[in-house]
Amino acid sequence: MDILVVNPNSTASMTDKIVEAARRAADEGVTIIGATAVGAPASIEGHVDEAMSLPGLLDQVRQAEARGIDGVVVACFDDFGIGACREIATGPVLGICEASVKAASMLAMSFSVVTTLPRSVPIIEELIHRYGLSHMCRRVRSAEIPVLALEEPGSNARIKVRDEILRAIEEDRCEAVVLGCAGMADLTTWLSEETGIPVIDGVTVATRMVSALVGCGLKTSKINAYAAPNVK
Repeated sequence: MDILVVNPNSTASMTDKIVEAARRAADEGVTIIGATAVGAPASIEGHVDEAMSLPGLLDQVRQAEARGIDGVVVACFDDFGIGACREIATGPVLGICEASVKAASMLAMSFSVVTTLPRSVPIIEELIHRYGLSHMCRRVRSAEIPVLALEEPGSNARIKVRDEILRAIEEDRCEAVVLGCAGMADLTTWLSEETGIPVIDGVTVATRMVSALVGCGLKTSKINAYAAPNVK
């Protein structure tokens, strides 16, 4: 089984981190194929970055589909372009926000999300509402760090994320926390140990979910909404 894990931004070090997390999570016999969106911004922080990243994301999915990929993980917490990717792909396509918040709903009665910058908060709130989980999400929080700070050796980004999770536990009374950025994938184990609650990384969960769907012999429906794009 081959699963494509796409980093929709152009930062290769983040792709490496994401792919490593996906490979740790993958079952035996699953090959993780990493890809970086060529020509995309270095990080995705808002709607304009999403729009600029979409062509590179779709190109990577098209190439993988031509090679016969079995499933796709889109490793950006904004879950943009998922519908378009599902039109292109034959196998399952999951975004890491949808995967992680649905996992959180199975592990706890409430959860909070800790993301990077404040501008991401309303985007994530809208996604959680769309996924029908607003009643379980206590709050979407920002650690007030740029995405690329997670890639800088010696930065205090991980400490800020940990401290925001501790505030979420105290103030939100949440029972689990979802990490609201793919660039946090390498912090999951440490944060769980530091905070004492389930800390959920979307890359890990989405990888296992795609693998499970493929293993069940399931593919993306090609009737109506996710039918292949019309030739023009």
